[in-house]
Amino acid sequence: MILFFGTRPSKPESIKLFNATCPYCQQRGTLTAITLKNYFHIFWIKLFKISSNTTIECSHCKRGYYENEFTDEMNRELSRIKK
Repeated sequence: MILFFGTRPSKPESIKLFNATCPYCQQRGTLTAITLKNYFHIFWIKLFKISSNTTIECSHCKRGYYENEFTDEMNRELSRIKK
């Protein structure tokens, strides 16, 4: 019997942060949060989530921020939108 299992990423989810300001260029409404989740699968059927990574990118200055670089304003806006 052959058993196919492993991990694979899901499709990226994008969320526009309209009320957050970029700390680098000070532009408001230019931030986009991108979340990528990794799942464990058997026969290409997702069973459970293994990890999740969120990054934020400014469309004006193209600066990227990792989760440990998020400001309080970014975290508040993310939590408000995800509810």
